[in-house]
Amino acid sequence: MGSISAAPGTTVLFSNLRRDSLYNRRHENLSVVSSSLPSLMPKQRWLYVPETRLKREILKLDFITRAADSTSSSPSVASGDRTLIPDDEFTLAKISFGVIGLGLGVSLLSYGFGAYFNILPGSEWSAIMLTYGFPLAIIGMALKYAELKPVPCLSYSDAVKLRESCATPILTQVRNDVTRYRYGDEQHLEEALKRIFQYGLGGGIPRRSAPILQLIREEVLTDGRYCLVLVFEAKALTLSDFEKRQAKFTSFFGPNITAEVGKGERENLYEVRLISNLSTNSVSSTV
Repeated sequence: MGSISAAPGTTVLFSNLRRDSLYNRRHENLSVVSSSLPSLMPKQRWLYVPETRLKREILKLDFITRAADSTSSSPSVASGDRTLIPDDEFTLAKISFGVIGLGLGVSLLSYGFGAYFNILPGSEWSAIMLTYGFPLAIIGMALKYAELKPVPCLSYSDAVKLRESCATPILTQVRNDVTRYRYGDEQHLEEALKRIFQYGLGGGIPRRSAPILQLIREEVLTDGRYCLVLVFEAKALTLSDFEKRQAKFTSFFGPNITAEVGKGERENLYEVRLISNLSTNSVSSTV
């Protein structure tokens, strides 16, 4: 009590001591919290997903989901068996030869250099691995650069049942071509779109405005006909640009084909329905 009524310097010393004690307590609490943070950090790093990649995957899933929902809500589509059939058939065309060549070439080069400098065993084979690894890596990079990835294909079970009997040979070829890896082409159906939209010609469109195939879909209409839907993205075109070329779609993908053009669910999406005029009765009669 005497210290309170003492000289001003003593009072200041008391307040400083009190302030220091509070400061130490605060830092003791902070040290406890900071010591518990390292145990939480690995969980936060493990759950981290890059924002751009997450947005890209969400948009891709949303696009496919909307495409499937648009089919079920379309009045011209039959409400039969709407079960989606996964396209899990294994073929060599669905394998990226660019990835295989690049991976095999880099592996041979890495092991060849390691064996050459006696870091890895097999120094007597290093020259052969380097000789074949270098061209394989170059070829793999070239194929990867010129690679065109396949587009998603939504196939419903009722359409799959009619595919063998009602799909024309051209529709079958279109479905097989766009669902496999291609090399050297800028986009899928490049030759067909070039003739239909007449790039750079009078009455045509600029090449930079060409529609890009995003998805194909197999479905059955209400009248029982098989239909292959081509979903395009065209930011510089309108629905009228597709409608006035509807006859060209019919003639190019014919015979026995009727083309119909419509607007997609999302903005800048357009659908071209290639409807087969073949039926099970007509196929059996021709056979």
